[in-house]
Amino acid sequence: MLIIILHTLSAQKSNDVLYLKNGNQVFGKLIEITDNKYKILTAEGKVSIIQGTEIEKYVNATAISDTVKKSNIVIAFEAGVLAGAQSSKYDAAFSFSILGSLVQNRSNRLSLGAGVEYLGQAYMPIFLEYKLNLAEKKTTPFVFIRGGNLFHLNGDFERTDQVSPAYNVPMSYKGGFSLAIGTGITWVRDGYESYLTFAYRNAHTSYEEKDYTTQIYTYKTVYNRLEIKYGFRF
Repeated sequence: MLIIILHTLSAQKSNDVLYLKNGNQVFGKLIEITDNKYKILTAEGKVSIIQGTEIEKYVNATAISDTVKKSNIVIAFEAGVLAGAQSSKYDAAFSFSILGSLVQNRSNRLSLGAGVEYLGQAYMPIFLEYKLNLAEKKTTPFVFIRGGNLFHLNGDFERTDQVSPAYNVPMSYKGGFSLAIGTGITWVRDGYESYLTFAYRNAHTSYEEKDYTTQIYTYKTVYNRLEIKYGFRF
């Protein structure tokens, strides 16, 4: 995952642009502006000095990309783990999610998401997420909160006790409330957005057992985990 992130960041090219009054454009990395002169390192590796009187417009590479969708439906895919020492024997649960949102601006985003998580059993999370970008730049930190519910993907009372299968104890698994609060960093390139998140994750599950007298016993589990995910939006 770190290799993918570093490769993506290193692949990003500078998009500083000087729009000249004669209709030409100069692409590269702006080095400095002094005495109304613009010194820019071009994409070919040459340093050019252009008089400010020749420039009609300058677009800063640190500003939000013009190719980012301003008002459209955005789909995101993300995957990661819920890591942490706990009484559960499942030390690092896998998580995969798909999110959809109607973007009005890049600073605030409300999304609806669903996916698959494995907390000893397969669950489908359905949640709402609110995300707040802390700056209007191509690479910017953000904070987010998401809440919803976990739904078990198998039927009721159809599994056997994995510890003592000889007893053939019917078990029924249930989901429960789920909450994540965290932060991350996002970067944009050519209209696509990649991001890495770190969050505190609280998740509730339970299961019921029937004994030989058909008496039902309920057991609850609470997960407090570090959620680490990598994702991309397009």
